[in-house]
Amino acid sequence: MKRRDFLKHSAAATSMTLFPFSAWSQSDRRKELLIVANETGPNSLDIHTVGANRPAYGVSWICYDRLLGFGKKKLPNGTLMYDYTKLEPELAESWAMAPDGMSVTFKLRKNAKFHDGTPVTANDVKWSFDRAVTVGGFPTFQMKAGSLEKPEQFIVVDTHTFKIEFLRKDRLTMMDIAVPVPSIFNAALVKKHATEKDPWGLDWTKLNTAGGGAYKVESYKPGQEIVFARFDDWKSGKLPKIKRVVQREIPSAGNRRALLEKGDIDMTYEMPPKDFLEMSQAGKLNVVTTPIENALWYVGMNVKSGPFANPKVRQAVAYVLPYDKIMENAMYKRATAMWGDKDNKANSAVWPQPHGFKQDIPKARALLKEAGFENGFETTLSLDLGNATVGEPACILIQEALSLIGIKCTINKIPGANWRAALLKKDMPLYLNRFGGWLNTPEYFFFWCYHGQNAVFNTMSYQNPEMDKLIDASRFETDRKKYEAQVKGYIDMAFDDVPRVPLAQPNMDVAMQKSIKGYTYWFHLQPDYRDLEKS
Repeated sequence: MKRRDFLKHSAAATSMTLFPFSAWSQSDRRKELLIVANETGPNSLDIHTVGANRPAYGVSWICYDRLLGFGKKKLPNGTLMYDYTKLEPELAESWAMAPDGMSVTFKLRKNAKFHDGTPVTANDVKWSFDRAVTVGGFPTFQMKAGSLEKPEQFIVVDTHTFKIEFLRKDRLTMMDIAVPVPSIFNAALVKKHATEKDPWGLDWTKLNTAGGGAYKVESYKPGQEIVFARFDDWKSGKLPKIKRVVQREIPSAGNRRALLEKGDIDMTYEMPPKDFLEMSQAGKLNVVTTPIENALWYVGMNVKSGPFANPKVRQAVAYVLPYDKIMENAMYKRATAMWGDKDNKANSAVWPQPHGFKQDIPKARALLKEAGFENGFETTLSLDLGNATVGEPACILIQEALSLIGIKCTINKIPGANWRAALLKKDMPLYLNRFGGWLNTPEYFFFWCYHGQNAVFNTMSYQNPEMDKLIDASRFETDRKKYEAQVKGYIDMAFDDVPRVPLAQPNMDVAMQKSIKGYTYWFHLQPDYRDLEKS
């Protein structure tokens, strides 16, 4: 069936037409098959590849093991959430810190295997860590965030013993070992597909997996569907209850909602806020809402050249944005406002926190005049179609508001599968984006998003050496008062220079059948299918 035909008929189709698993009994389907539909799917099966999107993180999370995992905690509303203060065994059954705190040694599970039956060894772990710190881009910068920077740090002690020597004492190092980037690859398998131009086999792993996680990829049709099958020989945790996961791409939010309400799919987590609000009020489905830690919707401006190189132009934008309308008509109040504080001074050493901008059109016009753009200018406002349910109405509102001060915007819609690569070119003059930091500290977010020394998500090309010094100092500061002063210092700079304008802290909404149990909110915003079961 062609994709357009599938979309045309999907809302009215029966589950057997859409999801023809005739070999499955109704009992099997109820308990062991999970059917998920979302707007976009993974554009890669390997988180290390250039431009890998958020759904690709979900693939790495369940198809590969890491040395460590995170524990869980229960929020006041009963939702389960990861607990980054609690590290738990995964591929490593135990670990020990050196007395001087400058290294850690892991004992690997001796019965762990990759999906092809090959035993997992410390050589695979070493090769995987070497790969992560060498491929460049997002993976290497993520490792650097935890002071994991050089292959020389990673040592094979014996077949099942692996050691990491620390470059410095960094409170993020151990947490960074438990995020999706340092996944453990079947080194021998990937090496078979490596070339001189592609020594890490990235071209092959983009379309193939080489892991030993709880699930393996049974089939992958980019832009259409991915099917995961449980790896029954998984030893790094409790064997999942769900045997097979079908994850389909259905761009129409209306179709996804209709399928969910009919019971033809089990879960979706990409819907307009309005739909989540209405489904929650109806009470027929289970809608779970969690504020996304260390995350923001924001308007970014490229400060390297053009009008946005002028801080007064950026401030004018910050004073003309229609914050209330965006919250009401694009986010349906399913987010936390990050504007309208009493001033642009940090009130604490936490992130995110509100800034002092609010819509003030006369002030915005005055600032634009001071900047030498009294008659405005033309530019392009880019958005990610993968987040179009919020992004598109928000961009229309932003376009209308900017026109009030003479800034004429053409909206540039970029497909979700291409967004990350386009964003990382750092050449979009004006854009709407959502970003969240995996490790919930201010210094982690600013290291990623504001640091001038090749920070991957500093997509504004912002350079502020004084801010860089404060960010670097706060990453390793042990004195609490000094740390708080450093964090407040760079938040103040961010609000004053305003290379990006925070709009709101988003929520993570997931709608599912009431038969699904065990859902846990994770920092990478992809459900962990290992946790789920169906009653």
